[in-house]
Amino acid sequence: MMKETISIDGSYGEGGGQILRTACALSVITAKPVRIFNIRANRPNPGLRTQHIKVIESLAHISCGRYEGVKLGSKEVWFFPGEGIRDKVKVKIETAGSAGLVLESLLIAAMRCRKRISLEIDGGATFGAFAPPLPYIQYVILPILRKMGYHAEINIIRHGFYPAGGAKVKATIIPPKALAPVSFENPFSAKLVNILSVASKHLKKAKVAERQARSAEKLLNEYGCGVEIKTMYADSISVGSGIVLSSKTFSGSVVGSDSLGEKGKLAEEVGYEAAQGLLACLDKATLDIHAADQILPFISFAKGTSIFTTPELSMHAKTNIWVIERFLGKLFAIKHKNNVFVVECKP
Repeated sequence: MMKETISIDGSYGEGGGQILRTACALSVITAKPVRIFNIRANRPNPGLRTQHIKVIESLAHISCGRYEGVKLGSKEVWFFPGEGIRDKVKVKIETAGSAGLVLESLLIAAMRCRKRISLEIDGGATFGAFAPPLPYIQYVILPILRKMGYHAEINIIRHGFYPAGGAKVKATIIPPKALAPVSFENPFSAKLVNILSVASKHLKKAKVAERQARSAEKLLNEYGCGVEIKTMYADSISVGSGIVLSSKTFSGSVVGSDSLGEKGKLAEEVGYEAAQGLLACLDKATLDIHAADQILPFISFAKGTSIFTTPELSMHAKTNIWVIERFLGKLFAIKHKNNVFVVECKP
């Protein structure tokens, strides 16, 4: 018997594509159909864009489901999850849409599965605007999920940048039988920061990867942080660069930060910006503002109470909580204490 359809107002809160991604992924896990309307209603270009369509198609494919109303510019879609979960998924992204956002959605949906899933993404960007870089998911989100018993590995065969994209990625997802809760309350760390600085081969002569890393290192050193640096030049189609920083806390969590290279933006600015982002939460909170948002669907299905702190509860996070509670009921309690937000989730 088909469960009652959940209706989600896509203009709520942050009002972006995240509402669509979270709602459809939760639809897969809960087996509840979902209708999303007013999609991206407050954006300059409202309705579905290509990257949103790719996420819906991928979630329908992994769940053997179907959808209605999915086309460019559509402001209302219906998503009907199927009864099975495929263990092999291939996604083709013809644009420079975010490979990270597709993977993030599939990681959520895969919680319904109890077997190993092989994923291939052909195309898209590993670094892009308004989306988590794939290495951020690799070095920040996945270690947090491993603390919950959720294992996944990402192999970036080729990086992709705007405008051509062209990334090639393979991933293995091994969801647990039951997710363990997290207790991330001690924000302090050994102040050791891992720096991954990536640039396309076109920028090797200008030493962009090294300059990004050195700029981040300089600021972090001023605050007493040690660093381990890895630089690489990618055989990508388009010119581009990016940097991802990560650091483990004594709670076992990972805080991170990233920055994207852009035309007219000095490599030194890219590195400095990422270091500033990390310092905003290092030794202050157990999750950075992006991880605090991305981890919410996972702790909502944990077998026990989870708790973490974050320096800021973004509108993305608040909207994510609203969508999750539309499916699962009241789960979250939030307090502002000692200049950080304390987030508690009781499934």
